[in-house]
Amino acid sequence: MDGFSRINCSGVVFSQVDREDVRKPIHVREHTLLYVRSGRAEVVFEGLRTPLEAGDCVFLRKDYRVVVEAWAPDPDGMPFRSVALFFCRNFLMDYYRGLSRKELPQDATPVAGAVLKIPASPELESLFLSLTPYLDSAESFPQEMAWMKRREGLRCILETDRNFYASLFDFTQPWKTDLLSFMEENYLCDLSLPELARYSGRSLSAFKRDFKKVSPLTPEKWVLQRRLVEAHRLLRAGGCRVGEAMTESGFRDPAFFSRAYKKKYGYPPRETPGD
Repeated sequence: MDGFSRINCSGVVFSQVDREDVRKPIHVREHTLLYVRSGRAEVVFEGLRTPLEAGDCVFLRKDYRVVVEAWAPDPDGMPFRSVALFFCRNFLMDYYRGLSRKELPQDATPVAGAVLKIPASPELESLFLSLTPYLDSAESFPQEMAWMKRREGLRCILETDRNFYASLFDFTQPWKTDLLSFMEENYLCDLSLPELARYSGRSLSAFKRDFKKVSPLTPEKWVLQRRLVEAHRLLRAGGCRVGEAMTESGFRDPAFFSRAYKKKYGYPPRETPGD
């Protein structure tokens, strides 16, 4: 592995930085458990930095955008090496089906934050130590072992804080994701309708059905109207050009943005009155 390398083996991802610092924006599409084997890095979310060193473990919640900064080693230092476990919806649903309903904490509430440091434990250390021999030969990593190690990682997370049940299994009652809160968190993201459904823990048909219960608009029209409101807020506040307000509120096509804005507010974006 030279420079920067990343190999995904059935949801177990091995990464390494050898020669140059790496700054990588990431849209976390699946819940992820990240373990730093060597070197150092930081995960940045909304200006908050979570430093990571060898032995540290962090949980990244899906549907958030973060920046991972990893540094190349000093002349005598160790390269940055990490192992990440990805938990897709199908994997989580399979795990959930095997749980006894008696062990489900009904009073659990979703954990707060997009980046959560996981306390060290003998179980976590043993899990990732068992994976490190594959850092140099990840191509031969068995799929069956990847599945087993992801299950171990998931169990470690749940044992850390039982509120993770509500975050990881948000596709089922009583923890199903609140749709309007979910849309407020994600309306700026370039996500298709099937992606919105999947990230909210629903099938496409269930997403459409549930959305009708909370809004008279279709999801697509709701996103459009919410983006227009955000653009209007930015322009009224001043100090923001029309092009900047357009991109910061999620639009990419200037002509479409101008037409939609004028239709909603009765004047073009450039004529928006200030507060």
